[in-house]
Amino acid sequence: MSSPPGVPGVVSDLGGWLDDRFHGARAFRTAMRKVFPDHWSYMLGEVALWSFVILLLTGTYLALFFQPSQAPVVYHGSYVKLDGVSMSQAYQSTLNISFDVRGGLLIRQIHHWAADLFVIAIVAHTLRIFFHGSYRKPRDLNWLIGIAIFGLALLEGLFGYSLPDDQLSGAGLRILQGVLQGIPIIGTYASFFLFGGQYPGDQIVPRLYIIHVFLIPGIILALVVAHLFIMWQQKHTQMPALGHTERNVVGQSFYPFFILKGTAWFFFIFGVLALLGTFAQINPIWLYGPYSPLAVSSASQPDWYMGFLEGALRMMPAWEINFLGHTLSMSVLIPAVLPVGIIFIGLGFWPWFEAWAIGDRRVHHLNDRPRNVPVRSATGMAAIIFYGVLWAEGANDVIADKLHVPLYTITWIARVLIFVGPAVAFYVTRRVCLGLQRKDSAELTHGFETGIIRQTPDGGFVEEHAPVSAEAAAVLAARQPVPGLPAADDSGIPAPRAVGPAGRIRVLAHAAFAESAVHNGNGHANGHGTADGHALVPGESHEAVPSGKTPSGKEPLGQGEGE
Repeated sequence: MSSPPGVPGVVSDLGGWLDDRFHGARAFRTAMRKVFPDHWSYMLGEVALWSFVILLLTGTYLALFFQPSQAPVVYHGSYVKLDGVSMSQAYQSTLNISFDVRGGLLIRQIHHWAADLFVIAIVAHTLRIFFHGSYRKPRDLNWLIGIAIFGLALLEGLFGYSLPDDQLSGAGLRILQGVLQGIPIIGTYASFFLFGGQYPGDQIVPRLYIIHVFLIPGIILALVVAHLFIMWQQKHTQMPALGHTERNVVGQSFYPFFILKGTAWFFFIFGVLALLGTFAQINPIWLYGPYSPLAVSSASQPDWYMGFLEGALRMMPAWEINFLGHTLSMSVLIPAVLPVGIIFIGLGFWPWFEAWAIGDRRVHHLNDRPRNVPVRSATGMAAIIFYGVLWAEGANDVIADKLHVPLYTITWIARVLIFVGPAVAFYVTRRVCLGLQRKDSAELTHGFETGIIRQTPDGGFVEEHAPVSAEAAAVLAARQPVPGLPAADDSGIPAPRAVGPAGRIRVLAHAAFAESAVHNGNGHANGHGTADGHALVPGESHEAVPSGKTPSGKEPLGQGEGE
């Protein structure tokens, strides 16, 4: 039997052999034809995915040489400045990886840079999903999986950079031990359980090794597979554009476009990390020396993604209370629990809060433009400022030293900004979003400025405006109307869900989500939207665009139904 055109004979024969046994050719062809939308921001998730793959590859190599033991040894290796110094086997093996194993230092640095990039990509991907509203039904459960991956990535990074048992990582473990002891009633027991006795003990590195190498990566891998499988089944969201509807997907097929692009992206990310590992030094543990509980080093900060917890601890004033014979160290408990709770519980709870506030049970496959939901964008920016203040406070000693400002001045500035900063960010972002809505409405109604000035017969000057294109109009008029809450009956009695404290909160939240710079009947910014959501361009007329068609009636290239 001859091979299909363009398919090598070996591939065709192998495919036929497999299909004869597993009957998967039809499903495979369907999968290869699946369409994915194309937008640069969608690559953020791929950056996280490929960074995780690189972490697995480099981590496997490092695990071949690392010794997860705190047994004391005397170092006699290539780094002569530490020759004869007593240290743990974990620290010694890390030095050997850096100076004696072929390619060891490069792999160590690639691994560390990949860990930083992994968390950066997750944060950026999470923000992209939040500001575009991509977490809405039916993707709310997949959003929770992403938040779980985010939290596990932070723990994985914390435990990973604690393994070398150097002075810097030991300081981080000391903070972790203090936070555990700050937990009421069970804190001391939790600390003894994790460290195997009194701090620092000799069990923490082997236990962190098991958690870092086997437990958390396995959980993350399972969650990533589930995340991708759900995304595949539900199809990917797409940006507002001409011809994009809730019932279609416009983009490129999985094969060959997406596979080739993803493969190229992997090698590009690996190349960038290799360049960083070669030329940008990170975590030089030989400069810090082996960990000693008696030593204290200046300007010690954790990796950037744990800086917000460090900042919360530094910002909190001293506060202890006695409760039922137990001392509660609120200056440790509050900063350890409150920021994490605000960020992660807030992220996880938000999709359900938004759906409850506006009574939205619809299925969403089109993203929102951030300007079209001012309260969501403002809340996101407030959270970013909240995180940023905590993160900067984590380096308050470095900031004070570089700026020649007293340390406690920096701390008090942070204590004020942690409340004022998010409030200002919320107000400013909300006003900017409303202003951008007015700009969109003006462009849809009057067109865009051409820069051409004409003189009128009466001597005045006016600037010519040109109508926006159909493609631009589809984007500008893409604001989705917010469903209304149940109204009062003819007797003026409010709906049951609109009374009581929860009902009043819901009414206020609904008003915030429904806020728009221009009010009209169908929810579009300029009041000229058609029933299908496409605006009319001044000076032109367009028929309603059916699902999957352009105004000319032609099917867009690369459009599919999200099989």
